[in-house]
Amino acid sequence: MRTITVNPKTVSRKWKLVDAADKPMGRVASEVARLLMGKHKAIFSPNVDTGDFVVVINADKVVVTGNKELQKQYFHHTGHIAGERWINFADLKAKDPTAPLTAAIWGMLPHSALGHKMVKKLKIFAGAEHPYAAQNPEVVDL
Repeated sequence: MRTITVNPKTVSRKWKLVDAADKPMGRVASEVARLLMGKHKAIFSPNVDTGDFVVVINADKVVVTGNKELQKQYFHHTGHIAGERWINFADLKAKDPTAPLTAAIWGMLPHSALGHKMVKKLKIFAGAEHPYAAQNPEVVDL
């Protein structure tokens, strides 16, 4: 038996299409993060980006269960003294329909330089239209 080491230059990447309409945000985010990291491949290695490109459509139609629509809070800091800002799920979704799903997916990726490379392969769109039809993305059922 031999241990296979993955060379980042030889990794073949495919395009995947995920429809998030009427699906729970966490379920969609975990599956997309798995595809971005490459955990669905036999050549997965935690120190190499082996994942695929992922196009998510209908991100504005993603749902959350329970009272999370009003109770789930998102935090950011302006950088100034006392610059804490909080916004709930419904307001953030009204402001930017793709932001909650993007935040959920980013939370499931490694928070390192490798994670930044992975998140660049993520393409999220609020509607059903996307400009990546030429890549013939493979539809992923959740």
